[in-house]
Amino acid sequence: MQEKKKRNILFLFICALIRLFYRRPEFVGTERLPDEPCVFVGNHTQMNGPIIGELYFPGRPVIWCAGEMMHWKEVPRYAYADFWSFKPRWCRPFYRLLAFLITPLSVLLFNNARTIPVYHDTRLITTFRRSIEILQQGGSVLIFPEKNERRNNVLYAFQDKFIDLARFYYKKTGRALSFVPVYNAPALHKTVIGEPIAFDPARPIEQERTRLCDALIDAITALAASLPEHTVVPYRNISRRLYPKNKPIEDYRHEDTRR
Repeated sequence: MQEKKKRNILFLFICALIRLFYRRPEFVGTERLPDEPCVFVGNHTQMNGPIIGELYFPGRPVIWCAGEMMHWKEVPRYAYADFWSFKPRWCRPFYRLLAFLITPLSVLLFNNARTIPVYHDTRLITTFRRSIEILQQGGSVLIFPEKNERRNNVLYAFQDKFIDLARFYYKKTGRALSFVPVYNAPALHKTVIGEPIAFDPARPIEQERTRLCDALIDAITALAASLPEHTVVPYRNISRRLYPKNKPIEDYRHEDTRR
């Protein structure tokens, strides 16, 4: 089994405090959980996805986390650029300051949580290596791969390099890794788990990135559409009055922004 981190007492206190105020969601579709190690792929829903993943998700998967959020010198720049750079110009100085103020909390939380740092340079190989170790030990990985490019009312488009984890895992073990779609609906206090989608090692990796990302986006969107009408928490930190609603799956088929 995967090794356990020795956790900071303050981190444990914060987790206990969050549990008091953040309701455990109802998990729907747990009968679909694979018996084998897998990669869960979910909608980020701002901080909701990581909170649910760390505190409540079945099997306690290890979560991919932006590596910049784990280092003192990198948090302010990354946090501002990723969370708040699109805010109105008049309030951006406040958010620049906030990016510095959250640095101690960010470093504490993300270095003590069940995380694997993710980078977008040559250090990415360490992300894959550590992830494969977790999978070989019988654990699973949870990834929130959205990027700042709208796909539909539920999801933003996916960064696709995480699919390569299946290629490395197959080379290491000879087994095809499954990706499991997950839809977080904080407004309903539900997290819905979909059917696993297996990696095909016979296909070129470029085709598999496209196929699996499209299949996962379609599956997560369908999970959202299957639920009663509710407010969707988007990837971007936008005004609450702009939060969209989920819609029938037929509407998504017409609206999908793929080109």
